[in-house]
Amino acid sequence: MRTILHSDLNNFYASVECVYEPALKAVPMAVCGDPQARHGIVLAKNMIAKRAGIVTGEAIWQARQKCPNLVVRPPSFKLYQRFSRMMKKIYGDYTFQIESFGLDECWLDVTGHRMSGEVIADELRRRAREELGLTLSVGVSFNKIFAKLGSDMKKPDATTVISPENFRDKVWPLPAGDLLFVGPATRRRLASRNLRTIGDIARCDSAALKSALGKNGEMLWLFANGLDRSPVMALDHSETVKSVGNSTTTPRDIADDQDAHMVLMVLSESVAERLREQGLKGRTVSLWVRDVDLAAFSAQKKLHADTALASEICGCALALFREHYRWAKPIRSLGVSVSELSFSEGDEQLTMFPDMRRERRYELETAVGDIRRRFGHFAIQRACLIGWKEFGAINPRDDHTIHPVGWRNTI
Repeated sequence: MRTILHSDLNNFYASVECVYEPALKAVPMAVCGDPQARHGIVLAKNMIAKRAGIVTGEAIWQARQKCPNLVVRPPSFKLYQRFSRMMKKIYGDYTFQIESFGLDECWLDVTGHRMSGEVIADELRRRAREELGLTLSVGVSFNKIFAKLGSDMKKPDATTVISPENFRDKVWPLPAGDLLFVGPATRRRLASRNLRTIGDIARCDSAALKSALGKNGEMLWLFANGLDRSPVMALDHSETVKSVGNSTTTPRDIADDQDAHMVLMVLSESVAERLREQGLKGRTVSLWVRDVDLAAFSAQKKLHADTALASEICGCALALFREHYRWAKPIRSLGVSVSELSFSEGDEQLTMFPDMRRERRYELETAVGDIRRRFGHFAIQRACLIGWKEFGAINPRDDHTIHPVGWRNTI
């Protein structure tokens, strides 16, 4: 039987800030995005702020209503990355099978180690406190799903063991939403079938769940019954990229189609540059939109040919936008991604009459990317962005977090 750990650095961003500024430990504090750039939400908070009712993801003004004396610090991502690397070095003293799940979370496979999983978890917690000044919550189990549930059960600075003998008592009474990959929409669909706990999912007929939710239903049934078999990847393992995308919250509301076009062009340029750097092209373009009331929708469309051209990606995203958005409200955020990826140097069906203009656009956009890598993002810009300085000043690659591909292993 495997021994899997899930390690979660408690209140990570806020805890790192407290290491460098110990006085923050005695006051309610939160790490927040820049309200001037309209990213003013709580990214992390310390325990005092948490006890005041502040939650991750709420706006700064909402947090201050709950806690007027809240101390706010801007995020320092390079510093957080440094602490994340130092913690991984500690993990490396126990196993080479270390799989990241964000900066602050990792799975570890310590199967066959001379120490038990619980002893290793306690030692990791001690070393995090003594060597880094941080605290950990660690789940110990026989699969990745239950190990993550364990790390969430008791915080901060705790070890929780979920075994084949006790998981029905510990896991099954938990809300269905606690299970990995059960988001709000899936939770509502489960609730409509009176499946409200993890135990309800486990006891449900797997065929009925698959019929209701597709492949995800079968996956959740396996997870709930402790049948996850997904491996913990080695630290240097790189999963195949399934999509490349960028999104941004704009400096002001997007008020019309022309505004939307400018932002989509900026995002599409970033996506296209990243595709070409990785030697990839994609067939499906996805659009994500969130309005000023934070209502969101997404849509996607398949292209007639694989592409890594910003002009084609933007054209498709804009067509999706015009087809699906009716301007009931101004827009706060937009996102663009490309999926169904293939390698540029792979086999390709050629036509008898190649589009030479398309080939020249590739050459042009590749040259623009080279100039930006050498002289900076704003060394060269499209003329259409000159009149939209607020949107033209957006640099999706350097100014916004680019999220890794989601984790979904075959089980």
